[in-house]
Amino acid sequence: MPKVLVVHGAGMNMRGKSQIDVFGPMLLPEYDQHIRQYAADLKIDVEIFHSNIEGEVINKFYDAHESGVDGAIINPAGYTTGHPALMAAIAQVRFPTIELHISNPARRGRESEIARVARAVITGCGVFGYHLAMRGILDMLATKASAKK
Repeated sequence: MPKVLVVHGAGMNMRGKSQIDVFGPMLLPEYDQHIRQYAADLKIDVEIFHSNIEGEVINKFYDAHESGVDGAIINPAGYTTGHPALMAAIAQVRFPTIELHISNPARRGRESEIARVARAVITGCGVFGYHLAMRGILDMLATKASAKK
């Protein structure tokens, strides 16, 4: 069973509590419920992690590298820009990372720096974006496996 790490970045704990006009009323535990259901449907072992501390997120990526994670999904939230050490960590791990945003940051004039090191970016699909990202990781793993044959 493929293992996927889902990382919620800085400020994700405020979802459903502020900026509801942008992100909607769903709270982070509700996001996690949807993520776990998507993972179960796709037969993925998912680990969900949140931190408002950049160093903890960086360490989580390095730990995932060492523990054999197959892919990661990050909603960088407050880490979208100005975090070169996080970008370096994502670039250094052996597994593909997909950047995900519930809303579309480009509509607000924001460009992600994390996108430069991510394998793919999914924006504006709401919580269903996590399903799309997991499906994308499965496809990447299948492509990699068939290329080895």
